[in-house]
Amino acid sequence: MDINKLEPTSVWENFSKLNAVPRPSKKEERVIGFMLEFGNKLGLETISDEVGNVIIRKPATEGMEGKKMITLQSHLDMVHQKNAETEFDFNTQGIEMFVDGDWVKAKGTTLGADNGMGVAAIMSLLESNYIPHPPLEALFTIDEETGMTGAFALKEGVLKGDILLNLDTEEDDEIDIGCAGGIDVTATRTYSEKEGTHGDAGFQITVKGLTGGHSGMDIHRGRGNANKIMNRILYLGLDHHVRVSFLNGGSLRNAIPRESVCKLNIVRKQADSFVSKVKQLSKTIIKELKEQEPNLKIEIEDIKPAKKVMGLGAQEKMVKAIYAAQNGVYAMSGAIDDLVETSNNIAKVKVENGKIRIGCLTRSSVDSAKLDLANSLRSAFELSGFDVELSGDYPGWNPNPNSEILTVVKDTYVNLFKEEPRVVACHAGLECGILGQNYPEMDMVSFGPTILGAHSPDERVSISSVQKFWSLLLEVLKNTN
Repeated sequence: MDINKLEPTSVWENFSKLNAVPRPSKKEERVIGFMLEFGNKLGLETISDEVGNVIIRKPATEGMEGKKMITLQSHLDMVHQKNAETEFDFNTQGIEMFVDGDWVKAKGTTLGADNGMGVAAIMSLLESNYIPHPPLEALFTIDEETGMTGAFALKEGVLKGDILLNLDTEEDDEIDIGCAGGIDVTATRTYSEKEGTHGDAGFQITVKGLTGGHSGMDIHRGRGNANKIMNRILYLGLDHHVRVSFLNGGSLRNAIPRESVCKLNIVRKQADSFVSKVKQLSKTIIKELKEQEPNLKIEIEDIKPAKKVMGLGAQEKMVKAIYAAQNGVYAMSGAIDDLVETSNNIAKVKVENGKIRIGCLTRSSVDSAKLDLANSLRSAFELSGFDVELSGDYPGWNPNPNSEILTVVKDTYVNLFKEEPRVVACHAGLECGILGQNYPEMDMVSFGPTILGAHSPDERVSISSVQKFWSLLLEVLKNTN
């Protein structure tokens, strides 16, 4: 089926146009230009600030001029992930989409529904000549996925809206009123490269086939972390004096790592014993994760031994530090049932040419708990000789259960769908907490269509939920004061 013929057609057409524009985080120049051209062609007030956030304003339709201005907000950038076997250049190609039952998916890559569906819905409102609405202000932020720098850089007094509708929630029966904050924990150190011993055997170990996913929204699902799995194998290798020459696992701080590749040398007389134990451990790990990770594969193959390897001391400290570092859920919320309060994702591990770099994203809805876990990670890495930097700290969004716009959205949902929505806080990072620092009086909620597998090549958006989301959005615009 042609995606542009799905309902609501204007939303899907705009999503297709948006997905034709490469828009990786920190490289949003083309999509910024795309949005500026879009607003200017409509003859609407269209501006871009110093960092590239785009703001487009549209007057109210007749009879709704006296209502409060609503700021509609979504982010322009998308997470770029692809399957290892997929040939795709995110910098030059548009996303290739297809329909599978009730779902729109991409061919071996992330889809960009996070947060492209929100962007497309706002575009459809801005270009419409028939939808009744109060004064609208569209805010398209940049770089949400790798630091929220667009939201951080938005200056006080730029926005004119009284109400903010963030369209970045990923369950169509949820209304979000709070979210977690986050901080990056980056551990680095150098090591002296040693000459590989003559006669060594060489092996490559590959962990692949993991589901991955959003390191906030999916962290409680018990999915495998490729870096932790690989490290478990390397810990086994300490007794065999394996010597790592290369290690690369994970790619994005906010995605659960799906793949890891390690190259290593070992004394040839110990090679058979090591391979046998790796295969045995691999079977154990696959059995442990068979419910969550049915496609997990751990492969070991012969390669040419490397000329340069890590010293055993540095290698042992790295492996033990990663083993000690918390990964996954650290604490559940005591205030909201079934909400993850604090977690960590060991997102990236890179070893090459005398340098080690380990990147984590720590999240919490409680700022003090976020710092506590970050300091725990710092301690584990510093004890192993790493330099540790804490950066990219962003606040959570404190829930306001007495919000006026929450009441409007909740009542509208009930009237439309004859059931109660779930009013929740989420463990992802939404920009509302950051925007609220400069706009503390702005009343905020977040909602959106159902998106599964965000931040992974399994990302997909429900067609029926987009229809549900769109009808809710249109009715909310009618019902605000």
